[in-house]
Amino acid sequence: MLTLAAQMLRHRKGGFTATFVALAAGVAVLMACALLVESAWHYRGQAQRYAKAVAVVADRDLTVSTELFGETERTTVTLPERGGVPASLADRLAAVPGVERAVGDRSLAVTATSAPDVPVTGHGWASAALAPYRTVEGGPPRSDGEIAVDARLLAGTGLGPGDSTEIITGGASRTYRISGVVETGDAGTPGTGTSGAGGSGGAVLFFTDAHAARLDPHRERFDAVGVLAAPDADRAALLAGVREAAGAAGATAYTGDDRGLAEQPEARTARDFVLQAGGAFGGYAAVIIAFAVAGTVGLSVRHRRRDLALLRAVAATPGQVRRMILGETGLLALLAAVAGVPLGLLATGWIRDELVTRGFAPGSFTVRGGLLSGAAVTVAMAAVALTSAWIAARRTTRIRPTEALGEAAVEPGPGSRARAVTGLVFLAGAVSLIGLTGATDGQTALGAAVGMLYTFVLAVALLAPWINRAAARFLGPVLQAVWGTSGHLAAANLRANARGTVAVLTALVLSVGLGGSVWFLQDNLRRQTVVQSRDGTLAQHALVSGTGLPESATEEARRIPGVTAATGVRRTSVVVPGDLEARAVVAQGIDPRGADRTLDLRVRSGSLTGLAKDTVAVSTATADAAGWELGGTARLWLGDGTPATLKVVALYERGFGFGDVTLHTGTLTGHTVTGLDDRILVRTAPDADAGTLEALNGLAARYPAASVVGTDTLTGELAQDLAVSGWLNKLLITVLAGYALLAAANTLIMAALARTRELSLLRLVGVTRGQVKRMVHAEQAGLLGVALAIGGTIAAVTLTSVVDAVAGQRVPYVPVAGWLGIVGGTAALALIATMLPVGRLLRTPPVQGIGIRE
Repeated sequence: MLTLAAQMLRHRKGGFTATFVALAAGVAVLMACALLVESAWHYRGQAQRYAKAVAVVADRDLTVSTELFGETERTTVTLPERGGVPASLADRLAAVPGVERAVGDRSLAVTATSAPDVPVTGHGWASAALAPYRTVEGGPPRSDGEIAVDARLLAGTGLGPGDSTEIITGGASRTYRISGVVETGDAGTPGTGTSGAGGSGGAVLFFTDAHAARLDPHRERFDAVGVLAAPDADRAALLAGVREAAGAAGATAYTGDDRGLAEQPEARTARDFVLQAGGAFGGYAAVIIAFAVAGTVGLSVRHRRRDLALLRAVAATPGQVRRMILGETGLLALLAAVAGVPLGLLATGWIRDELVTRGFAPGSFTVRGGLLSGAAVTVAMAAVALTSAWIAARRTTRIRPTEALGEAAVEPGPGSRARAVTGLVFLAGAVSLIGLTGATDGQTALGAAVGMLYTFVLAVALLAPWINRAAARFLGPVLQAVWGTSGHLAAANLRANARGTVAVLTALVLSVGLGGSVWFLQDNLRRQTVVQSRDGTLAQHALVSGTGLPESATEEARRIPGVTAATGVRRTSVVVPGDLEARAVVAQGIDPRGADRTLDLRVRSGSLTGLAKDTVAVSTATADAAGWELGGTARLWLGDGTPATLKVVALYERGFGFGDVTLHTGTLTGHTVTGLDDRILVRTAPDADAGTLEALNGLAARYPAASVVGTDTLTGELAQDLAVSGWLNKLLITVLAGYALLAAANTLIMAALARTRELSLLRLVGVTRGQVKRMVHAEQAGLLGVALAIGGTIAAVTLTSVVDAVAGQRVPYVPVAGWLGIVGGTAALALIATMLPVGRLLRTPPVQGIGIRE
């Protein structure tokens, strides 16, 4: 039967091409998802500065326990502000047997004015031994006014030992003498003579240890402690002792490749992000691909009923027919894997480059693996295709040979009672998810909305035969009134072929529902963020600096004549508990004095005037998710992992524009990396003159890299940032919707090409070519109308529910051009995918066409 299956593939290229395209495209999409997940699973950052350390002790994540249905669920969240470890831990680690030296490392946010575009961090000189760095010119810093500089930082500047340069740190610019130049081998291998440009964290510079401690806003803590082993140390015993000491201090000991996660906290964030994005997208794609492949394979088998019936009539056993169909499908799946896996590899490489370029992942993130992903995807796609083929062939192989040909000539009923009941159950489940979406918080609502979308589509797929028949009866008079006799024939065809158009209807509904809900959801979230930020910012000017501004700058701004209020804003993130898991949310720290004149968070209850070091204001969405109430206590963790229990003094609505948590600046003191404000919002009096703006510009000139901009500029920059952050979601949605449209086009072309005998028979009995074309137009209008109505309704329900739950907007924002694009694109695709094949069929003489096989 495998030989016969191969011959069938060779002689029936048309029908099998559509199946091959659906399978190959599905393999490529799933391969990209699986390879991203596999690469992220292997990714551990790159240990360059800690290359010589046998272990690195640091605090980079927070584990939160949640009780759910009587079970304790633990969620690990990467700390947004890089937690530190007590400085005393270095002494305890040095006392572990086998440890030669334990070196505390401080990571300071610095900027070199000579090379402002080069990312750089500052450290104490003692930590140079952890790489190790080698001095190529000059020597180590010996006073507070000296620094040793990474060769990467001096490239192209013309500076060298003995020269002076300005370094910005802590919101102030200081002049240092370059005492020496250091470099390390690539990936931390000394002595290679390279600058390690492919290293993990960019360039470095070294202060004296005492000066680095004075510059560090967290003097009593180290960013990490690197452990150097003695030459004759028992490595296993040493690591056990280090882990014990680290655990007692609430920290983690990173060894081997995991040292890169300690050196690059952003590596863990990127790893988790890619794992979640690849896994979630792969899950959504798998559902859509399963729909498409099942529909395409099933339609392909269905259109060959006469061939299969003939085989049964000439004594082929049911098992032989099933084996032939499974053999055909298996061969197609293998061919699809040969084509789809390389396409997936190419797509993953491009996505990786885009992730790095747009800041989603560090440059050290690489695509790794492929063999496991390719095998898993090939097996999964083959399983889906083979299962679909077996289900589609089951009816033909179960009937008696003498009935086979007659069975092939008669359209079977719409479906079994079990199918109808199952479809109604899914429909009821989708309706119930509407209530769940509206009753939950933002993150849960998003998951419920996606589940609701797919449940609706699955219900439509199961109930499609009855939907098609009902729609044909309802639309019959309309089609006849518009297209006359051709409309009558179209309605009759839709009723008779109700089961045959199931795959077409499902694919169209899925593409319209997906594109009209998830795509517009991104537009709504972006629009809400920009609108809230714009409407909630009452200040006209903002003093901004990429290197940070001290609190004293806010006090100076308040003293400028014409300034009525000035508010320093410090952006950060905090970890809040939830019903299902803890999560990091955007937060801001402000000084509440005069904040009511610079910010309007649209406080629903309470007041920001009560904001103090032991209080907090939260968005209504976060308060609902965490179970916090006005006047109650909020238990959260600051960005460095410090727990905080604060009294809730205000609930506000503009969480998208300003963050879900608003704290007093004093609460964040010592708990952010820089300890500085990101911007100062300035409100001026209506009668303020040009002198006020001149004074503000003079104030900005006293701080490094600072400037005065209009607050509308901040809103524009926010919109650009959101466009970058929304790029991945848009890409994923484009791929999903594009695959759904590809499946729709596939099924439409297959359905059209299978009508050769039918159209030839109509022409032989006197129907003209023009009448046949109008009949097909009427059929497509009826089918498209049903698909757009159902898909549009599903999209509207999904979008309205989730936007209301997430953003509190009962009426979602839907751009007219977007809807016109979805509706027009779907209609054009359906017409082209049908009329081009039908036009080709009509060029075949009807006498010749009536004898062509299905």
